[in-house]
Amino acid sequence: MPPDSKPHLGRLLQVHVTHPIFFITTCTEQRRPILAAPDIAPILCDEWRAAESRHGWLVGRFVIMPDHAHFFVSPTETARSLEQFVGQWKQWTAKRIMGATGAASPLWQHRFFDHLLRSNESYAKKWEYVRQNPVRAGLAHEPEEWPFAGHIHFDNPLAG
Repeated sequence: MPPDSKPHLGRLLQVHVTHPIFFITTCTEQRRPILAAPDIAPILCDEWRAAESRHGWLVGRFVIMPDHAHFFVSPTETARSLEQFVGQWKQWTAKRIMGATGAASPLWQHRFFDHLLRSNESYAKKWEYVRQNPVRAGLAHEPEEWPFAGHIHFDNPLAG
């Protein structure tokens, strides 16, 4: 392995947590800045809304950036694997986005980043990082100004 490349950590195959929440980040191929647009963001949200019935996953808070999306997910009892869910979500969104815009294939990078949240503190820290992303990128002065953020099935599932 070349010294400048890092191995990709394997995905957990089994999780023994009562109500696991995963933090997901997925990027467009070649980091093309096409997602944070009034005609594209609703496609991502539509597919997140369909995630429970199609894949058995609930989608929480999200932030859509120009070249990547961050979102939190939690499985239902009938959930497909995380890898199947995200892969199929990327397929559905890619078909719709390419049909609507003529964007070239592939739309998404092959891999995605996932992190199993282990506590309310972890959730709060990850969410604060995600919600500040548009501010750090110079796209908004305050997180609340960014129009491509919100939640689908749950807001903060760990709040008392």
